Amino acid sequence: MSDQEHVLTKAIADQIVDCEFYGDTELFTSMEDAAAEHLSRYEDTLLLDSVTKLSDAAAESLSRHEGGVLSLNGVTELSDAAVESLSRYGGYFLCLNGITELSDAAAENLASYEGWLGLNGLTKLSYAAAESLRRKKGRCLHPNSIAQLSAAAARSLQE
Repeated sequence: MSDQEHVLTKAIADQIVDCEFYGDTELFTSMEDAAAEHLSRYEDTLLLDSVTKLSDAAAESLSRHEGGVLSLNGVTELSDAAVESLSRYGGYFLCLNGITELSDAAAENLASYEGWLGLNGLTKLSYAAAESLRRKKGRCLHPNSIAQLSAAAARSLQE
């Protein structure tokens, strides 16, 4: 199977939105920005856990997804701009369990997300980022795997 066959294209996204796609969305490791734009209109849970990279434009589009759950657990890193966009997601659960590290700015943006937030893949978190997540409105699934966490940051998350 070639790399092209692993790309979620606009045409496939159209089939998903129209409930005419009967394949496995877990086959796609990347997506076109135009596909993300079309998926924003999908009104059900969107599981894209095999997608490993997300452009800023795709994150902006997916932040407008109309379903209740957006799961991007395969994405291991996001730009601050992408996180800022995703923090505006209107659904009740944003799953980013593949993210291993958050910048202070990214944590501050995610703290404004009002739904449940999955960040169970974090391995490193600064004190400032921990403080931001501690103040988060709504439920935050705190990471259990953080290897690099100061005592002060750990206390902040426990408060």
